Amino acid sequence: MSAEVEAARAGAGDGGGPAAPGPGSPAGMEPVVPAAPPRAAPGSGLFGWLRGRCLGRSAAVDPARDTFRAMTGLYGSIQPADSVYLSTRTHGAVFNLEYSPDGSVLTVACEQTEVLLFDPISSKHIKTLSEAHEDCVNNIRFLDNRLFATCSDDTTIALWDLRKLNTKVCTLHGHTSWVKNIEYDTNTRLLVTSGFDGNVIIWDTNRCTEDGCPHKKFFHTRFLMRMRLTPDCSKMLISTSSGYLLILHDLDLNKSLEVGSYPILRARRTTTSSDITSSGSSGPRAVGSPCHQNDSGLLTEKHMSRSSQREGGSPRNSLEVLTPEVPGERDRGNCITSLQLHPKGWATLLRCSSNTDDQEWTCVYEFQEGAPVRPVSPRCSLRLTHCIEEANVGRGYIKELCFSPDGRMISSPHGFGIRLLGFDAHCSELVDCLPKEASPLKEIRSLYSHNDVVLTTKFSPTHCQIASGCLSGRVSLYQPKF
Repeated sequence: MSAEVEAARAGAGDGGGPAAPGPGSPAGMEPVVPAAPPRAAPGSGLFGWLRGRCLGRSAAVDPARDTFRAMTGLYGSIQPADSVYLSTRTHGAVFNLEYSPDGSVLTVACEQTEVLLFDPISSKHIKTLSEAHEDCVNNIRFLDNRLFATCSDDTTIALWDLRKLNTKVCTLHGHTSWVKNIEYDTNTRLLVTSGFDGNVIIWDTNRCTEDGCPHKKFFHTRFLMRMRLTPDCSKMLISTSSGYLLILHDLDLNKSLEVGSYPILRARRTTTSSDITSSGSSGPRAVGSPCHQNDSGLLTEKHMSRSSQREGGSPRNSLEVLTPEVPGERDRGNCITSLQLHPKGWATLLRCSSNTDDQEWTCVYEFQEGAPVRPVSPRCSLRLTHCIEEANVGRGYIKELCFSPDGRMISSPHGFGIRLLGFDAHCSELVDCLPKEASPLKEIRSLYSHNDVVLTTKFSPTHCQIASGCLSGRVSLYQPKF
């Protein structure tokens, strides 16, 4: 039983029953009810327990919370010698790894047109999808436990069924350049893809045939790198090679967006805690928005002036443009190469590299909801909470990092291995250890077992296991030995 539940029950039991008659009370008269105790402060007792339920942190909502210390101990006990190499032969670099939702299949996206499938429990090879595409495979996304999608530099997306891997379910055509990542809205069953053509395209898998799926262009921006949906699909985040992070709030995927047709929330640099606590009323400093840059092709001054006059809450698909604060990069541009989201939607995880490619950082930004503190202030939805500098190796290659299923740990490619990082030394929940100022991520364990630069890593959704893939094509599985 959690401490929050015990406190709640104790608070409910104190003074809850009728008081017994005192020795001087006349017989037959109603007992005097004592005055109500002082109201508990928010965050303690029953109020703290209820708040925990709303955040999804209480044992009544998330039983796995009680076992996180055991899981942290297991991950911390993994040794490099515990790694298992999968027989990938020579299929080129490993660009992406993806587990099925039930953890029974591990898929590998390879540079040389192939997709590999393994049983991660037995480490046995299941199937090789030879010539899955006509160019390198970039990303894999499971729609459920049997259907998955792959995308490629050949500008197509392919749908596959684990029960019939000899042929594709269908091939989707719509992009005009390399397709880099895939998202899926389980509520509407809409597939969302993005590519280096700058387009975000929506595919209706409800009406899928052998010839493909109905699709429409949802959004466009230049220099698009990665696109992600929050777990509840209420926001879409888009990173760019020019250092901007775009956020579409109150997302409606059924409405296509053309340039100028969506409300603009003023662009600015993300805040740090030192910005928030600094004296003066100027607030966090704003930076030039993409509308003032020739390389963004997003906004116009006219649209910005209209947005600054808008009052009230944000309408559907309102766009916010941010320049994430990166340590050491205040006066230099940076490229946001990798973008991930906390499994509970509390934060976003970025891998950034400087424009000169001499620095790399992993940064965590907390989502901040609500209207601006001052009506004249631009909205800023992200605050830098944690960061760490990465090994600057494998220049030019994107390193894909990830959160653990419970969001307490981060697995990040680091040279010829991976690092397991936590928000503190105890792998606490992010909301339980938010610092007043941006703090370094804590290194829990380093695992080096590759002979080349690691490009991608992934936690199993169901088992205490981590997979990593490197530039030379080797895939390693890390799990504790008992």
